[in-house]
Amino acid sequence: MTVMIPFAEGEARMEWLALTKALAAGHDFPKAAVEDVFLYQGDNTLLNRSAWIEGMGLAVKCATIFPANKDKGQPAIGGAVNLFSGQDGTLEAILDFHLVTKWKTAGDSLLAATRLARADSRNILIVGAGTVGHSLRQAYGAAFPDAKFTIWNRSPAGAQAFKDQHPDVAIADDLETAVRAADIITCATMSTEPVLRGDWLQPGQHVDLIGAYRPDMREADDTALTRARIFVDNIHTTAGHIGELKIPIAAGVIAQDDIVADFYDLTAFERHSDDEITLFKNGGGAHLDLMTCRYILDAWNAA
Repeated sequence: MTVMIPFAEGEARMEWLALTKALAAGHDFPKAAVEDVFLYQGDNTLLNRSAWIEGMGLAVKCATIFPANKDKGQPAIGGAVNLFSGQDGTLEAILDFHLVTKWKTAGDSLLAATRLARADSRNILIVGAGTVGHSLRQAYGAAFPDAKFTIWNRSPAGAQAFKDQHPDVAIADDLETAVRAADIITCATMSTEPVLRGDWLQPGQHVDLIGAYRPDMREADDTALTRARIFVDNIHTTAGHIGELKIPIAAGVIAQDDIVADFYDLTAFERHSDDEITLFKNGGGAHLDLMTCRYILDAWNAA
């Protein structure tokens, strides 16, 4: 029987650190076959993102993007995720699109941070007060329960709205000052030009970059990349496709060989010293959606 997993009921059964363990275990399976298909009609888009991992199953994540919905007070993005058995192809579950996306995105970054950030990190800066920023507050709070959080946003109104939902979070008026004071900087903006300057970084920090997903998008400048040891979730879906790395590699600022490792080599995800700067590029990917779906269904069945 196919299981329907809505957002609230599914989320109530989930834990952030348990998800990171599931994502780590998922990379012990053979590498995924991944394919993205886009269909367009005017300004509207249908994205089908598929992944197949031997021994884990198949997932097809369908997303509709209708930008004009915002003018009607409706969500611009909708969708669902179908999880299929790898043994016989039967449909095991239909999962809420936003549930999978939220936990996959923040869980991806959290897995890296639990291995690359200093264990004594106490000051966490979130750059960008959008939907992902709220997820990061939850996720990082689970792994670093004693940490103090600060939010910086281009719009002060957006930062205040974030604080209204998270009263314990401080608002930063100056980004440079906030970056210099942080142990972990996690960026989730829609910027095409770097907002994070490498000259601001301090020894021992961990940088988490999430927002850039197109070839023209970046959140950190060249100096940040050259000062840090660089890690990614998947080299094949980030280095040649996302501007965060694609642009500086093409310019000769860094080489692809400067990427230390991706999640298929998790044993390499470790700090060499308390003083080094680590940088993780969260590129996402359908294989992570599949791993997250499998974790959600396992948690649902266990409950």
